Amino acid sequence: MSSPPIVVKIGGSTLGSHDTSLKDLVTLQKQGLNVVVIHGGGNVISDWMQRQGIPPRFVNGLRVTDAPSLDIVVAVLTGLINKDLVCLLHQLGGQAIGISGIDGGILEAHIANPELGFVGEITRVNPNPIQIITRSGFIPMIAPLAMHQHDGSPHAGKPLNINGDTVAGEVARAMNAERIIFLTDVAGVMDGNGRVLNNLDQRRANILRQSGVIRGGMIPKLEACLIALENVPQAEIIDGTQPEALLNCVQGNSTGTKIVRSF
Repeated sequence: MSSPPIVVKIGGSTLGSHDTSLKDLVTLQKQGLNVVVIHGGGNVISDWMQRQGIPPRFVNGLRVTDAPSLDIVVAVLTGLINKDLVCLLHQLGGQAIGISGIDGGILEAHIANPELGFVGEITRVNPNPIQIITRSGFIPMIAPLAMHQHDGSPHAGKPLNINGDTVAGEVARAMNAERIIFLTDVAGVMDGNGRVLNNLDQRRANILRQSGVIRGGMIPKLEACLIALENVPQAEIIDGTQPEALLNCVQGNSTGTKIVRSF
């Protein structure tokens, strides 16, 4: 039986010329660690939407996805971004298989908030296909899409856009991960004065979430940490633009925010 995985969420905003996240992933794989990756790609999606004359809109850090936007989201996430990341990992000497949450019925969801359009709230996680990939020696590179549950609704059985942070939290919880690490483009969770909070527990993280101090894209990250911590010992939000940020975090040298279970 394989060891519990480390679930890593890579945001599109962290993948730049100075980013070493993919190189770090290959190093971890060669060290024999079991890693599962969920990737985002919000900036690329927004760029392609603007090319089509569709202005991106967000509510509480979540992308509003109408029917034309959904076509772009599916094409960009599962095609352009996913396959680029897999190619890059292989060029660096790693082994990866690119999939989405739709493949193998990994993620099922329903539309919980019609204001967001075709954005899903996850109702079921099937980790078996992910486990098959990791047991075969590959890193699963997962695009954050789900299949609408078969409930007789007009969109049943069709794709839904899911926030990548949310997917990471749900997958980590379902797989009883060893830890979950969010790579972003900020130093960590900050208080009202802009200072990084290096250590939080579930209780303090909940208070922060409800206080309004946390805004924008950090909202789904913190909520995903709280989802994961139901079954995962610790979650970390770090600046993935720093060299070897992921390696340092796994080795216990994180400079971001660590969130642990409350006892």
